[in-house]
Amino acid sequence: MKTLAGRRARLLAATTTTAALALVVAGCSSSDSGSGKTTVKGVHLAKGGRLTTCTHLPYPPFQSDVDGKVQGFDVSLIDLVAKDLGVKQQILDTPFENFKTGAFLNSGECDLAAAGMTITDERKKNVDFSDPYFEATQAVLVDRSSGINSLADVKAKGKKLGAQAQTTGEDYVKGKGYDPVSFESSDAVLNGLRTGQVQAVVIDYPVVQGWLKDKANADKFKVVDNLKTGEQYGFTVKKGNKALLDAINKALKTAKADGTYKKIYEQWIGPYNASVAPPAAS
Repeated sequence: MKTLAGRRARLLAATTTTAALALVVAGCSSSDSGSGKTTVKGVHLAKGGRLTTCTHLPYPPFQSDVDGKVQGFDVSLIDLVAKDLGVKQQILDTPFENFKTGAFLNSGECDLAAAGMTITDERKKNVDFSDPYFEATQAVLVDRSSGINSLADVKAKGKKLGAQAQTTGEDYVKGKGYDPVSFESSDAVLNGLRTGQVQAVVIDYPVVQGWLKDKANADKFKVVDNLKTGEQYGFTVKKGNKALLDAINKALKTAKADGTYKKIYEQWIGPYNASVAPPAAS
């Protein structure tokens, strides 16, 4: 995803955010005098009475603005963490590059980041990752009339390939010798395919799954390759924030054990496959 120059970060209410956002559970929290910060069940929160999540919109089905509310797979999972802490989640939309550097976590703007982000050794230098919560593959989506039947066909037939800037999908195809057209968001990638700017795109398969739920899209576009890149998604916190990391991992473990994870997956992504729940997180 590409940084939007000059873009103002805007605060958006998540699905469950209500007027009671300032709620602090009695007996379980304390306020840091004059800072507005709160400690809840041993977890220090950047803003009193809420769990503030950095993300980058849109990225359906993980997070997107639907009817004025930020909703999606990631949002629903982090809602479980907020519920365990007795607070509400609130979303801050920020440039994607901030997730690589951990800038908004370090500055105290956010408690965690949830953005369908792949766990990599490079990113681990700047942030701490939760247990993996999703196994991801990269899909090659093409226009049915393009004559493309594989990723290799894109190059062999001289077609244009699109990818989301600064993502592992873009890195993968560049490593294979492709020079993709970069788009700033997943919506822009798919719009590039729809409008003929490119004839094929590489993008996370769950995003494609959601897009192809629309019959008009399914009639016009098809997946011709599914690239197993060994990617796993994780949520991130500021380095050393063990209390919050433990709270996230506990919520993930419980959700997988009691069936909540499966329900959330089926709601936002599609038919559940146990392989999307990595053993490390269960």
